[in-house]
Amino acid sequence: MDRLTDGCRATEQRLDADAALKSRVERSLRWLVEDGATVSGALVILLAGLEAQSQATLVIDMLEEGLDAGTQQALIAFLRRRGPEAKPLFFLTRSSAIFELDAVGADKSITLCPANHSPPIRVMPYPGAPGYEALATCLASPDVRARTRGVIAWRPGLA
Repeated sequence: MDRLTDGCRATEQRLDADAALKSRVERSLRWLVEDGATVSGALVILLAGLEAQSQATLVIDMLEEGLDAGTQQALIAFLRRRGPEAKPLFFLTRSSAIFELDAVGADKSITLCPANHSPPIRVMPYPGAPGYEALATCLASPDVRARTRGVIAWRPGLA
């Protein structure tokens, strides 16, 4: 979630220093815009990480951060089109536009990290499976997520 703290300056410098990476990011941006995405610093930063020629596995906290609904939908479609040779990708999300329980295939794995800080559990993608309903209640549409961004549950008198 720290990716937006410097206003995209580090990513801009990285792209200016690496013409091949910049070309791949620009190509991906064109595809995403054609699919309904809106260009933003948050999207460019994500694409720079995705398009980097690194063998490192990416772990992205709150993939949807800074992305509108159309961009989220275009991005997840873009990620689903990645081939089997693509580097592994782990991401956390609470967006129902990014994570559709009905669309989870056998090549995906779901881990629920409960809000009460219980140990993470693997969840099978079908109703009635342990953790499925808890997982489903964690997801919300982009408009709900935008309205509740930064909201913290707090009760007076409790520390």
